[in-house]
Amino acid sequence: MNNKALAHALLWLVALAPAVVAAFHAPPASSAPGDWLNFLGRIAGIAGFGMLLVAAAVSFRLPGVDRWFGGLTKLWNTHHLLGCGAFLLLLVHPLLLAMAAVPLSLSVAIGVLFPPDGGGAVWLGWIALVSMMVFMAPSLGFFGPPKYQRWKSIHRLSAVTAVFGLVHTLALSRSIESPYSQWLWWTLATLALAALVYGLILARWRHRYPYRVSVVHRVAPNVVELSLEALARPMAYRAGQFVYLCHQQRNLHGRGEEHPYTLSSSPDEAVLRVAVKDLGDASRALQSVVPGTAVALTGPYGDFFPKSSGRELWIAGGIGITPFLGRVRWLAGRGEAVDIGLIYCIQDEARALFVEELRQLNATLPGFNLTVHYFYKHGPLSSDFLRYHCRDIASREVYICGPGPLLQLARDLALANGVSRRRLHTEEFNLL
Repeated sequence: MNNKALAHALLWLVALAPAVVAAFHAPPASSAPGDWLNFLGRIAGIAGFGMLLVAAAVSFRLPGVDRWFGGLTKLWNTHHLLGCGAFLLLLVHPLLLAMAAVPLSLSVAIGVLFPPDGGGAVWLGWIALVSMMVFMAPSLGFFGPPKYQRWKSIHRLSAVTAVFGLVHTLALSRSIESPYSQWLWWTLATLALAALVYGLILARWRHRYPYRVSVVHRVAPNVVELSLEALARPMAYRAGQFVYLCHQQRNLHGRGEEHPYTLSSSPDEAVLRVAVKDLGDASRALQSVVPGTAVALTGPYGDFFPKSSGRELWIAGGIGITPFLGRVRWLAGRGEAVDIGLIYCIQDEARALFVEELRQLNATLPGFNLTVHYFYKHGPLSSDFLRYHCRDIASREVYICGPGPLLQLARDLALANGVSRRRLHTEEFNLL
């Protein structure tokens, strides 16, 4: 297990620690079905709430920390899995407890769910459960693909779930002896609160950089590359990383909203560049941004490329060329020979972004080999095409970035051609 996999495993271990402790401290009272259902109901609630708090704790965007987990995308995939697991476990928690009481009587089972004598702590649990369904359901796609900014706003409100859930848990939990129960829950709650405070307050002060748009280069009818000049200390970054950009042009949609964009510039350049394709409301608005517009950058994030190059194969599609463009610009500036093949998959010549610059780099950078794959000529990317243009693919590090269908196809083809999962690296953005 590598260090990044170990970091993800540690998150799961911390999330499930309260449930493990509870299982040892309060096992089933007997082998009766009711006692086992009660035990499973308690463990489901404890495990679900532990996962919810850890998911909240890793929702922060602290530049640098995400690289411990293989980049922000990989970290947030784990965040999403923790959140989904918490959602399901907390849904079945009250149902299992009620089912455990059915052998006694139906009225007792209903009383477990809806206490006739008040049961304020139980009702707090219901408030937490309902708020979780309202605030987290959009992330699970119950109502279709969510609007990015609306999803962000609603998702932040899921903190309400954690607050009511914590009170409910501290008031009713008897599965973990005191004071261990308080120590466990307050530690996890403090981590979640620290993430919230950082995300809302400290990140804006420590990791936000003021820039302004100096040049707008129209690469294609629906793609611009923005050159940005630092207004204070410049951001230090590595080739292929990405940032959150927030523009301040008054007449454009999305003013004051943060959206992720990959850096297309070399870290050695005097300006910072981002390539933006019209893929949504915010990116569509940036097609009309004007020089002089103030922007704020937060980051950098990501861990797509290693610090030094080796024997590599890059597979890009569409605007997924951006991280590779920044990387090859940086390598060309260093003037060292490389051993890198780039297969750039596009529909036709009209969608060949930056291809002329890439061909120039292909002619001047020793060891860099560009192959353009046109869908209308070659059809979908295939094993034959990969093997013809990169015979030693199985021994190379393979990096893939592009639209979802291409990313999945290229990943499957690479694995089928002997590339180990350890040598396969992908970059994708999904509700970041």
